[in-house]
Amino acid sequence: MATSFTGGTGLQPHPIKGAALNENYLSFTGTTGGNFAQQYLPELYEAEVERYGNRTIGGFLRMVGAEMPMSSDQVVWSEQNRLHIGYKDAAVTSNTRITITLDPGEKLALRVLDLIVVQGAAGELVCEVTAVDPASGLTPYVDVKPYEAAGLTTGNGSIFTNLDKISLFVFGSEHGKGSISTQETLQPSFTKFDNKPMIIRDEFKVNGSDTAQIGWVEVATEDGTSGYLWYMKAESETRLRFEDYLEMTMVEAVKKNADGTATEEGSEGLFSAIKSRGNVMAGFSSAGGGTGAVADFDEILKGLDKEGAIEENMLFVNRALALDIDDMLAEVNGSPAGYNGGGIGASFGLFNNEAEMALNLGFSGFRRGSYDFYKSDWKYLNDASTRGVLGLNPNSPLANLTGTVEGVLVPAGTSTVYDQALGSNIRRPFLHVRYRASETDDRRMKSWVTGSVGGAYTSGLDAMEVHFLSERCLCVQGANNFVLFTS
Repeated sequence: MATSFTGGTGLQPHPIKGAALNENYLSFTGTTGGNFAQQYLPELYEAEVERYGNRTIGGFLRMVGAEMPMSSDQVVWSEQNRLHIGYKDAAVTSNTRITITLDPGEKLALRVLDLIVVQGAAGELVCEVTAVDPASGLTPYVDVKPYEAAGLTTGNGSIFTNLDKISLFVFGSEHGKGSISTQETLQPSFTKFDNKPMIIRDEFKVNGSDTAQIGWVEVATEDGTSGYLWYMKAESETRLRFEDYLEMTMVEAVKKNADGTATEEGSEGLFSAIKSRGNVMAGFSSAGGGTGAVADFDEILKGLDKEGAIEENMLFVNRALALDIDDMLAEVNGSPAGYNGGGIGASFGLFNNEAEMALNLGFSGFRRGSYDFYKSDWKYLNDASTRGVLGLNPNSPLANLTGTVEGVLVPAGTSTVYDQALGSNIRRPFLHVRYRASETDDRRMKSWVTGSVGGAYTSGLDAMEVHFLSERCLCVQGANNFVLFTS
């Protein structure tokens, strides 16, 4: 009589030799103890598949800036104002009067007998200033007399109407014979900016038992860490992710304003600085290259002319904008109809002006007007787990967001600014990171191990804790020379 093994494993002896019964052979399809396949491991690929390639997105700030230590809770610098005097937010309020709107803290710099050009949609008039509002405020007025008209709004030669929006600038002054100068001295001023460092932290923890466990998958990370110990990969990826956070924080951080409810004060990152003090180009080449793209790009050049006119600039863009620029350059170089035979001043000096080198749909640099541009893909804007997540699904509402960052133009070289701490003019890269450091502690990138595992014996905790910390902020100097491309 057949008897079962203890626990009912499903194998039972049978008196008939060679009989293949369901009680005495191992089944390949069985789900109980008689499953033959359970005795063998599956065919395994030992190496982990690296399906995302290099997953780190850092390196942008290392390419365009520098890192310098500081010892304070705040970094303060000042930037020069314009040399000449002009106002664009003004209005004609009577036949002889112009009212000007000032920014908070700004003072009116016009003086009696100044000569100004007043320009509006109807044309322009040259006038002399006859009186200046002595009262303080954000909307002072000046009285003027035109040289070629009876007034601003009425009489022979008048071209403006009441409340017309105008702009004006000073080009000199005129005094009578034997006159005594009564003009006030114009004292140069500067604009002060400041930023504060942020403390960025992360931590990795593994218990002692798991550090002694060998995994069956061979792992490798972008920093060269490899082996069969899974916790090594986890610690390495935590470190890599933290190093990326150091750069991402400098790019994305914002300061808390009066409406903010965040616990901490924040800091001014790259995008925030450009939006508040720089230039924003929305919808560049949204149709994908051609006439519109060239016209849009020329507007950027006109804007750079009005600012610092830095000759060399770097473009860090996402894939869509990179292809738009490539299409724009290819069409210009191809001399399409409507471009007067292509004679619009475009050249490709970095390619020796050879079409074979330029029309490869992968430009790395080009020259337009008097400016050189060097273009590079910015992985941070393409990665599906960072800025690239906004365009993952064409049918998603995220794909139709306006204001999504598509690229940034960064001036190359350095700027001269007045350093409040040093008390002198210094040269700094337009974009650089300041981190907290002193003789006793360097907080650029700190890491330390605590616990009782992995070589550290600092506590009775049966685990290894790896801590990461940095304290830093970004200085965006001369933000008026930067351009942010948005959708």
